[in-house]
Amino acid sequence: MTIKEFFSFRQNKYFWLNLAAMVLVVAGVMYGVLVWMDVYTRHGEAVVVPDVKGMSASEAGKVLRNHGLDYAVSDSTYVKNLPAGSVLDYSPAAGQKVKEGRIVYLTVNTLNVPLRAVPDVADNSSVRQAEARLLASGFKVAGVDTISGERDWVYGLKFNGRELKQGEQIPVGSFVRLVVGDGRPTPEAEAVPEDDTDTETTTGGTDDSWF
Repeated sequence: MTIKEFFSFRQNKYFWLNLAAMVLVVAGVMYGVLVWMDVYTRHGEAVVVPDVKGMSASEAGKVLRNHGLDYAVSDSTYVKNLPAGSVLDYSPAAGQKVKEGRIVYLTVNTLNVPLRAVPDVADNSSVRQAEARLLASGFKVAGVDTISGERDWVYGLKFNGRELKQGEQIPVGSFVRLVVGDGRPTPEAEAVPEDDTDTETTTGGTDDSWF
């Protein structure tokens, strides 16, 4: 093959048409791949997580969906002064940028007040000690009911008018009353047996008889 014959393909119009078609096909395939990857990964798109703290779970869900996000309740805890079912915390937090469709995990205030065992303060605590232990356990002292016994000594607890048993569970935050001694002697202390021992008096007689 001569050099002239080798370069003669440049004069063939079909060669250039095929070459142009191949270039267009490759360019089209590359563009399509880039577009698909951009759509699949949502490259360059971000959603800012809105502030939904304090909303109900359903309200928070609507707001999150309006921003292109999804949500799920992942945990619950109890806060007495907040409405039941309200959002206490969530992750990712407000203001963070995330991909569209990201799940936001909510922590909500529990719908039911949890129960907790009352501390054992009966017959082993003073009023001050019992009040401190009850407050630390999440309960409140509504007052005292007095009975005969050692002054300021706790003999029991009452809830809704009935005496509580040791270890009994009641709703957290409940008001309880202390059963406290008022310093009067107990009936047992008053029932002290009397000393019935008679003192015998011996009168010494003088025997005047003489042998």
